[in-house]
Amino acid sequence: MKTSLVSRYTDYIVQRPWRCLFITMMLIFLAGFGGRYLEFTNDYRVFFSEDNPELKAFEAMQDIYTKTDNVLFVIEPDSGDSFTPETLSLVHELTEAAWQIPYSTRVDSVTNFQHTTAEEDDLLVANLLDDDTELSPENIAAIKSIALAEPLLVRRLVSDSGHVMGINVTVQLPGKSLTEVPEVAAFSRQLVAQMHDAYPHHTIHLTGLAMMNNAFGESSQLDMATLVPFMFLTIIVVMGVLLRSLTATVGAVFMIFTSIVFAMGVMGWLGWKLTPASASAPTIILTMAVADTVHLLVTFLHNLRSGMLKPDAMKESLRVNFQPILITSVTTAIGFLSMNFSDVPPFHDLGNVVAIGVICAFVLSITLLPAIMMILPVKANIDDARESRLMAKLAEFVIARRQSLFIGMGVLALSFIAFLPQNKIDDQFVEYFDTSVDFRQATDFSSENLSGIYTIQYALIQGESGGVSDPVFLQGVSTFVDWLRTQPEVMHVQSISDTFKRLNKNMHGDDPAHYRLPENRELAAQYLLLYEFSLPYGLDLNDQIDVDKAQTRINITVENMHTNEMLELESRISSWLEKELPEIAFIGASPSLMFAHIGQRNVSSMLVGTTLALILISFILMMALRSTRIGLISLAPNLIPAAMAFGLWGLLVGQVGMSLSVVAGMTLGIVVDDTVHFLSKYLRARREKGLDAQEAVRYAFNTVGVALWVTSLVLVLGFWVLSRSHFSLNSDMGTMAAITIAIALIMDFLFLPALLMKLEDNKDA
Repeated sequence: MKTSLVSRYTDYIVQRPWRCLFITMMLIFLAGFGGRYLEFTNDYRVFFSEDNPELKAFEAMQDIYTKTDNVLFVIEPDSGDSFTPETLSLVHELTEAAWQIPYSTRVDSVTNFQHTTAEEDDLLVANLLDDDTELSPENIAAIKSIALAEPLLVRRLVSDSGHVMGINVTVQLPGKSLTEVPEVAAFSRQLVAQMHDAYPHHTIHLTGLAMMNNAFGESSQLDMATLVPFMFLTIIVVMGVLLRSLTATVGAVFMIFTSIVFAMGVMGWLGWKLTPASASAPTIILTMAVADTVHLLVTFLHNLRSGMLKPDAMKESLRVNFQPILITSVTTAIGFLSMNFSDVPPFHDLGNVVAIGVICAFVLSITLLPAIMMILPVKANIDDARESRLMAKLAEFVIARRQSLFIGMGVLALSFIAFLPQNKIDDQFVEYFDTSVDFRQATDFSSENLSGIYTIQYALIQGESGGVSDPVFLQGVSTFVDWLRTQPEVMHVQSISDTFKRLNKNMHGDDPAHYRLPENRELAAQYLLLYEFSLPYGLDLNDQIDVDKAQTRINITVENMHTNEMLELESRISSWLEKELPEIAFIGASPSLMFAHIGQRNVSSMLVGTTLALILISFILMMALRSTRIGLISLAPNLIPAAMAFGLWGLLVGQVGMSLSVVAGMTLGIVVDDTVHFLSKYLRARREKGLDAQEAVRYAFNTVGVALWVTSLVLVLGFWVLSRSHFSLNSDMGTMAAITIAIALIMDFLFLPALLMKLEDNKDA
């Protein structure tokens, strides 16, 4: 924008603040009205796009078999023994009550396990514990003996030592209402409360995929209810202390609030749903909006304290800040828009809505904020210049020690970057929640004492109608199951082959010697038909066999595993099947596999997005600063902070998950802000004032130094607040962003000026 046009615009704002205020508030109101359409979804499937191959495989399997979404009640008696009258009564009562959980389709426990026995040629199928079963020591001993010998129960619904039991409730959510998951969670918690009152000597832990879904939503909503207000309070305090102007603080907070209202309202109009990832958008927009506000207000107040009249002070502030604020807003938006390259749709929404908020903040910073400052009274102490003196001393320090700083900061940067290879792409979705979250505590307890939430399902396909009764196919399934049970990560394997072995034993007078697969296809089919006819409603074999009986599903429960471990296990299983059972087609799928694969792919896709964002931002800087040389120089302070931050992360943590994969692109646009403002003031000194490199550096420190450390402080505080989240997708992102921005400020103050003087001194000479 030409200077004359900027000048005419600033005259308009200063002369007609009420008109400007009215127009902007009308637009904000219209946009913000869309906020009533915002809805929150906590379905973990939102993390996967519709064309995600693992999601497609999982949904294809879900269409054939019983759904795997579940609630798992893990019952821990104080006595340390589950096979007591009181505990068995609790399990029996809770099993019956769990059928009332909304959308429940199946309830499995030790008490309603379909135990089979034979009387001559008849197969008897009944609950292991019925209503009229007397809980005598003899009966309890018999129940315990059967349960601890049954492979379908041990380490799935009863621990191998019998000290805890589980009740697994399968739920089939219609997906028509966003309240379905909270309904399931609320009812389940109500049951736990009722059972605790009736059986006070027992602890009941709630886990399962449905509870994980609910934890996603609750964690995000808790963040919105606590972190955003806390961040607003932090901003008010910091701005008040640093600006030392009540009017400026009020104007800044109002502008920031309206930026959030506008962006979230647009999100509502566009029909985007809030998700656990995108729910952090208000906090990030709040943080981003501060930068534009501070630069404009610091310059405005500095002009007032220098003796300028209010209209002239605002005009000058707009004149010198318009271009750098525009550039930084565009580059910040580009950085967040690079999140569209992520394989995780909620990150698309987060990047897009923050980009909208950033652009809105720019517009409001040159419209609404100046109008407010023109309307409200502003006081400024003319003799107050503590920060300016501090910046002047820092400038002298940097100029005097430019050579040692250039070498020292370069060595420091290389030292941190050297630890980059220590980072490993790794994730564990249970660890998305910190240990203060009930779901995390329950899941950890279940994994350590009973069964895990990490599963893999394999569908083994025979292909013919009724083919699951084929002895050759069954033998292959049994061999596969036996191999799986030798793998160190596997906790439990559920397979129809175990049922066939038990039925064969039953039909041979319960002779343990006949605990093996039937050798005749027709006989196996008869056993299966007889068994299915005897099963009660809701406890059929649809969770293991398809309707046409042409394939079967193997449910594998594994320990809590990281991304690389899960992918290695999947590869090992697939390789074994291809080598040992080449005649059997198979499909593997599960939420655990989905999260493992997306973590890997997300890093690769974000590398592409970050690279393109860097190229575009660099091009914009070269064009805006009208210097290819300066644009290339700016690459160093723009790239080094993220590289150093990830190097530090590699040294201290070393685990890069889904959330951290987007940080480089996200912070790229942010760290450019300080660089642009410093370089714009440096170039103004060089071009307009004709100063040499050292004097230009001194001028940049004196004119923009205060604003740089104020904005960086607020940005670091904002992302630090986000790092307090109980949800690691937000907390890790906030921590890494805060580290990156802090490093960026240090590099812009100590390395960039030294680099400029080293290169520009040679040019001047």
